[in-house]
Amino acid sequence: MSSRVTNARAALLSLALLAAFLGAWEFSARSGGSGGGAALDPEYAALLGAAAAQGGQTGFPMPSEIAARLWELVRDPFYIAGPNDQGIGIQLAYSLARVAAGFLLAAAVAIPLGFLIGMSPLLSAALNPFIQVLRPVSPLAWMPLALYTIKDSSISSIFVIFICSVWPMLLNTAFGVSSTRKEWLNVARTLEAGRLKTAWKVILPAAAPTILTGMRISIGIAWLVIVAAEMLVGGTGIGYWVWNQWNNLSLADIVIAILLIGIVGLLLDRLLGVLARAVAWAE
Repeated sequence: MSSRVTNARAALLSLALLAAFLGAWEFSARSGGSGGGAALDPEYAALLGAAAAQGGQTGFPMPSEIAARLWELVRDPFYIAGPNDQGIGIQLAYSLARVAAGFLLAAAVAIPLGFLIGMSPLLSAALNPFIQVLRPVSPLAWMPLALYTIKDSSISSIFVIFICSVWPMLLNTAFGVSSTRKEWLNVARTLEAGRLKTAWKVILPAAAPTILTGMRISIGIAWLVIVAAEMLVGGTGIGYWVWNQWNNLSLADIVIAILLIGIVGLLLDRLLGVLARAVAWAE
């Protein structure tokens, strides 16, 4: 069986599973399957009451309602009706811009430093304790310090993206450089190639797939972290939009935001996946 036929069957099965899930969801919601009887938390009950008074949603939305709301949002994704009322496209653009800025800054630092670490066992041993102590720290733990020192929520979010993106790229770059085949380096020495030329002509092509793997991991983490960071600092961005919709109890908007976050994350991963395959080499 060819891979094309297998992929087509997998796509059909995925669509069938999705249709079954949405159908069961719609049927359960229409038949009143949300349950009841348990006492509501007083604060949550008050939130439901406030949402009902403002015309907000008080029950979990059906797929048909989510689809209708999605169409409303995508018809005019870039409107601006005030600082707290902007289109979903603008919110995603703010988040993507912050992720891009932090990610590119991390790449500018991590890849050259990773080269140095990979080429120098002494530097690797000297920096390894610092890397191992700082790498497990949650990126959001840096947010209070960033807000205090930078005093700008947007730039603080970019700094958090930088912190979470730098470690996978740094470690993968160092590993890729240090794993370059010795015989290739010996050939470069035989041809009397200098260190800079060896790094550019031999080590970089050999380490490129590993470097792109680190970048692919970093972009996934960065996109995950920016949502949480924007929930904390507010203002603009898809994370802030999700939190704002929760405060309005707009559950359909929250589901749509989750869907869009997943789709954008998938596209970012696929983009770097294409780049990784482009620089891959066959042994």
